[in-house]
Amino acid sequence: MTKNSVTALNLNIEPKALKPLFQTRPVVHATAIVYNWAIILGSIYLCTQYFNPFAYFLAVLVIGARMHALAILMHDATHYRFLKNRKWNDLITDITTMYPLFTSLEQYRQNHLRHHKHLNTEHDPDWVSKLGVEEFRFPKSRGEFLWIVFSYLILYRGVKDAIWFLKRFQLKDGKQPPKTFREKLPKMAFYLILFSALTVLGGWKYYALFWVVPYFSTFFMFQYIRSVAEHFGEMEHDHVLTSSRTVKATAIERFFLAPHNVSYHLEHHLYPGVPFYNLPKLHQLLMQESEYAGKAHITQGYWKGLMKELGG
Repeated sequence: MTKNSVTALNLNIEPKALKPLFQTRPVVHATAIVYNWAIILGSIYLCTQYFNPFAYFLAVLVIGARMHALAILMHDATHYRFLKNRKWNDLITDITTMYPLFTSLEQYRQNHLRHHKHLNTEHDPDWVSKLGVEEFRFPKSRGEFLWIVFSYLILYRGVKDAIWFLKRFQLKDGKQPPKTFREKLPKMAFYLILFSALTVLGGWKYYALFWVVPYFSTFFMFQYIRSVAEHFGEMEHDHVLTSSRTVKATAIERFFLAPHNVSYHLEHHLYPGVPFYNLPKLHQLLMQESEYAGKAHITQGYWKGLMKELGG
């Protein structure tokens, strides 16, 4: 992939039609955070009340899916699409999402914004980190892809991904000064309170069963499927409209694989300032443009469409 292999795009969308889509609604975002945590806590409660192997497996699926959903909301906050006050935007997102997932918004942002700036080039950290990696080498047979997905369910690949992510998201820019104690305090306080509460309340077993296991299995499994869907498989990376994929997901796929409109990934790359709840409207607006409607890489479904395209 060359330095500038993605062809530019000229769209004729009226600014007055586009501008409202950039407006943020913090209440919608906050409600989505509460919704995801409610499902996680509800799943834990129901599973403990009616515990059996099937109920536990279902809980791990649902909890991992909602962890992934929280990560999608974090992604919006990375682009400052949650709160106008950037300090509170980051702090609330860290406490409700990133600290529970063992990282921070700051670590993710410095990686992700370079991905947007240098999409699918040697300066794109996401693209470079996946080149030559077996999981992202396509085409694959349906069986090969499903085997990789299954390897997440036995925690094997999830542990590998967790180590890989932690290494990638370390702040390595020497220009950034070391964090002060005051800057480190929120994260330190979060883990101190969490681990103290787990110890006092005797909750370590439940934390392992209902957080650590979903984290190393289904959370990273859904992350992997989404990552593949966004930029890999049967795609042409020489044009902005074919360098990323929008997937028209079913209702079940939206719950497990594509929460909060994340399947509109092509639209997000064109206009990263549009919050997740406005992406369907953005898609409808773009479909009125002949160049977009004729060339955009739009896939019908994850199971039917994506699986077919990954096979070459």
